[in-house]
Amino acid sequence: MPDNDSLKQAREKYNQTVERALKRGGERRQRFATTSGIEIKRLYDPADTANLNYATDLGFPGEYPFTRGVQPTMYRGRLWTMRQYAGFGTAEESNRRYRYLLEQGQTGLSVAFDLPTQMGRDPDHPLARGEVGRVGVAISSLADMETLLKELPLDKISTSMTINATASILLALYLVVAEKQGVGWDKLNGTIQNDILKEYVARGTYIYPPRPSMRIITDIFEFATREVPNWNTISISGYHIREAGSTAAQELAFTLADGIAYVDAAVKSGLDVDAFAARLSFFFNVHNNFFEEIAKFRAARRLWARIMKERFGARDQRSMMLRFHSQTAGMTLTAQQVENNVVRVSLQALAAVLGGTQSLHTNSKDEALALPTEASALTALRTQQVIAYESDVADTIDPLAGSYYVESLTNQLEEKAREYLARIDDLGGAVAAIERGFMQREIQNAAYTYQREIETRQRIIVGVNQFVSTDREMPDLLKVNPELEEKQKERVAKVRAQRDAAAAAAAVKAVAQAAATGANLMPPIIEAVRRYATLGEIADAMRSVFGQHQPSHDF
Repeated sequence: MPDNDSLKQAREKYNQTVERALKRGGERRQRFATTSGIEIKRLYDPADTANLNYATDLGFPGEYPFTRGVQPTMYRGRLWTMRQYAGFGTAEESNRRYRYLLEQGQTGLSVAFDLPTQMGRDPDHPLARGEVGRVGVAISSLADMETLLKELPLDKISTSMTINATASILLALYLVVAEKQGVGWDKLNGTIQNDILKEYVARGTYIYPPRPSMRIITDIFEFATREVPNWNTISISGYHIREAGSTAAQELAFTLADGIAYVDAAVKSGLDVDAFAARLSFFFNVHNNFFEEIAKFRAARRLWARIMKERFGARDQRSMMLRFHSQTAGMTLTAQQVENNVVRVSLQALAAVLGGTQSLHTNSKDEALALPTEASALTALRTQQVIAYESDVADTIDPLAGSYYVESLTNQLEEKAREYLARIDDLGGAVAAIERGFMQREIQNAAYTYQREIETRQRIIVGVNQFVSTDREMPDLLKVNPELEEKQKERVAKVRAQRDAAAAAAAVKAVAQAAATGANLMPPIIEAVRRYATLGEIADAMRSVFGQHQPSHDF
């Protein structure tokens, strides 16, 4: 490395060369910046990493502060889990898709649920009309879950379920199916998203007010820590925050703020931080700004490790590890020139791998138009496999470490996230900040700025505002059978007719009693599931005690 004086002289000489070049012709834009507003310098050199301390800021993979990865050998030992998010129509259709993807080399399931399932409504409820099976699979009772998981080796696969307000019920359904298959709960691996705070911020599939929802989550933590030790009890999600329009820095900060709120609630309920923190996981978006995304993941690991050690006094190294699933950015997919989406997804997937993800879902090219076809889902999976087996990028750990640009971005993103976390603490924490609309306003402003950049062509989207084609060839799309809703109503009616009605009613009543008395909700929910109580009945039992959240629009 050159000394400071020689570097300064060399930089001055270079700047003179640049000035001469600029007189001959300007640069493409007046300002270059990441989505978080971090100015991108023309050139990075050793001065940009002069304050970087390898031992305290980077360290080695598998060691605090985990900037370079959470496992000592990372992908040299084991590749990331390749998931394809799938779920549509009936449990039978989704089960066929899962078995097909597993046969094609997928290594984990990722289940999408329809809106009635997410909102705790049975298919015959008036508010479920027109939504049954549309954006995911319809699960109304244990009978549906048995069909969804039929012939799937639950002791050999990892299952991720994107479910939040009804996460306790879906986890109970999964546990009872495993029980009926003879698989011990200690043999199960998977994740429930179970991140209700981001629903109030960015997505909207909440049921109960924030504080009772936090109570349900801590009940799940307490129960699963004891009974389902290998299950990730929450996937703290920045994905939907980013899909709502946030910047990378906001996604990082708001996700970790939610994580702090969950850990704080669990500790206040009496749980030791090292008893549950190792089962926390995170879920991040992978957007188009290639280097910013890589830096975001590295900053996230380092910042979370420091938060857990310094703020919560975690002693176990595993409690300080930020392990995360990632998914390519749905909001970047375009309905125009859908083949371009394959390129976007490939770049985003590569950024996730270079950033050290533990699990990855790649979106299908046609998802801006409909649920993915089997063929497009297979192409998305093959994208991951090409990166894993043909590119050799997984052969060394954190290959971009030491890059002046990447390390500078990592530091700046961490600093921006810290500034947001300080503001959220001043407001009283994540729940209070959400109730006051702080995060929502910040995301709305960022989304507006991003959209204006597209409309004014400061930001080029290929095929949308530049390089537009007049030819619109519509690809083959997946269509959900409109008769599905009536069939699902018939299925749930059959379940109600064939079950022991008195036993089911008593089990549902026990759920309401637990909600009212403060007892852990998981045991009575599991018993209600065993008695074939429906998802809507169990959710309504908690509604009767907790009420239903009514969002404020004051912000």
